[in-house]
Amino acid sequence: MLSIIRRLKIAYSFYNFFHKKELIQNEILYKKWGIRKKYFSSVSSKDFRNVFLKKENELTAESDFSSDKLFNQLNRINQENVRSFAINGYAKISNYLSEEQVDSVNEEIGRLVHQRILKFNDQNKLMFAIHHSSLINDIGNDENLKKLLARMMNGTPILFQSINFFTGSEQDTHSDSIHMTTFPLGGLLGLWIALEDITTENGPLHYYPKSHLLPYYLNADYQNEGSFFFLGKKSYKAYENMIAEKIKEHGLQKEIFTAKKGDMFIWHANLFHGGEPHKNKSLSRKSMVYHYFREGSVCYHEITQRPALIKNYL
Repeated sequence: MLSIIRRLKIAYSFYNFFHKKELIQNEILYKKWGIRKKYFSSVSSKDFRNVFLKKENELTAESDFSSDKLFNQLNRINQENVRSFAINGYAKISNYLSEEQVDSVNEEIGRLVHQRILKFNDQNKLMFAIHHSSLINDIGNDENLKKLLARMMNGTPILFQSINFFTGSEQDTHSDSIHMTTFPLGGLLGLWIALEDITTENGPLHYYPKSHLLPYYLNADYQNEGSFFFLGKKSYKAYENMIAEKIKEHGLQKEIFTAKKGDMFIWHANLFHGGEPHKNKSLSRKSMVYHYFREGSVCYHEITQRPALIKNYL
């Protein structure tokens, strides 16, 4: 019975009804695209299937960063990594945060956990520290960083969420676009910062270069669209199995990001990535993730067909 209730779209719509402020931007954009839908309604990629869209937001390898302030502060290797973002789907930037900045973040997270302001969810994640810490919010909303991200995503980035980890996620390979979806597709960037040195022993990130150039694999691609009233029946494992099959089919090669304290990794909305096993459980793996939506995008969660609640979007 509980599983049936969790699949009922109307249950989520009832919850959404009381969050108009965080959802109204979607209703404004529905009208722009000719979609007849209310802010609280269930939404998925199926709703946009017949919308004609020019490829106006596609990334290009010719993107010019020469006038960008943060870019010009980077060393040559970091600059080349940024320039190759459109080709590879990711950019590594070493020493983005200083040791002092990282220590301040770790102290702040420790305080929020100790005071029970932040609590671990069932996936061992600390969600939305940006809503409780000006320090963590300011790092994610740094103007020079956002200007760089704007060039990388061809639009204005809006900070949606933060996630803090004490241990490796060990999450199987996925694309963020099944979780945080946009119309037009691709209106999302992920940003990961190492809050301590991370090796093969404490669960580094893994990723598949150029996988962002593949199609966006959504509910329909593993027969999980459901019906007018219900979400699909498939488990999340079915999605992960599909991604594993696509990796084999396209001969993608996995790479692992062993990071130094303060290093940053930026990835495209459709880059396949995940977490390696956290082999040495006596070690922590402190890290922080930010996700950004592109302004002017319909923002939702494809897997649950729920619109995304975004504070301060408008």
